[in-house]
Amino acid sequence: MKNLLLVVRLYLGLTKPRIALMVMFTTTWGFLLAGVSRGSLAVLSFTLLGVGAATGGAAVLNNYLERDLDARMVRTRGRALPAGLIEPVRALMFGVSLVLVGVLLLVWAANLLTGFLVLLAAFLYVLVYTPLKRITWLNTTFGAIPGAIPPMAGWAAATGHVGAGAWVLFAILFAWQHPHFFAIAWMFRDDYRAAGFKMLPAIETSGVRTVRLTIGFSLILLGASLTPTLIGMAGWIYFFGTLLIGVLMLIAAVDFARERSMGNARRLLRASVLYLPALLGFIVLDACFNWVN
Repeated sequence: MKNLLLVVRLYLGLTKPRIALMVMFTTTWGFLLAGVSRGSLAVLSFTLLGVGAATGGAAVLNNYLERDLDARMVRTRGRALPAGLIEPVRALMFGVSLVLVGVLLLVWAANLLTGFLVLLAAFLYVLVYTPLKRITWLNTTFGAIPGAIPPMAGWAAATGHVGAGAWVLFAILFAWQHPHFFAIAWMFRDDYRAAGFKMLPAIETSGVRTVRLTIGFSLILLGASLTPTLIGMAGWIYFFGTLLIGVLMLIAAVDFARERSMGNARRLLRASVLYLPALLGFIVLDACFNWVN
């Protein structure tokens, strides 16, 4: 029994559960902001299952492709693949299976468009973003594209199409990922440099471009996140709640720019992580208020 639990834990670790949970959060954004009815809970549940499976599968494939590089970094060398705890071919089969199961579930439970968007996100993450990490610091921007697709998938699952509102959500997630990942890359820049990953904080010594882009995208995030209310997608509960957390995120970015310390990078990372569930909370509150009224 202990061996079985260990194997399950190892394979679960390959799926990067925290990232999958974050993606499911943002998928829920899109679904709720699409203006769905009370009877949509079943569709949302199956959508989250499909998105979670496909996202986990993409993470497994990312682990598979980067297993040799992960062995060079202190924070990743203990993962199942670089540590030799799981055979690479088994991880490959597991990852492909999860992606296929997730996409097929989405096509069956939601619609073809949702399945296509999630498959596109997995493709871009595994076969575009992953190799670009060794080539150019722009990998963060390219990687933000598949990371911004989940709310569009949620929107498509609820409505069957991708409207202007879905693109607004794409812009929010696209902007958010830059300060989030720049904070991570700053904290682990020595590790990334040792592995040969071309993260911006790992290849520039001054950090000037890193902080400029961090503040710039934090400002873009603040503006983009308020747009749903301005175009009638959300109400004033969402607007003022989002304004508050957007300003707090910007303050963390400015503090990081003033002093590029490990502590400020951690605070920026913490602010970015808390931003997503907080935004979801305001979306839910706003949606509940609208349903009641």
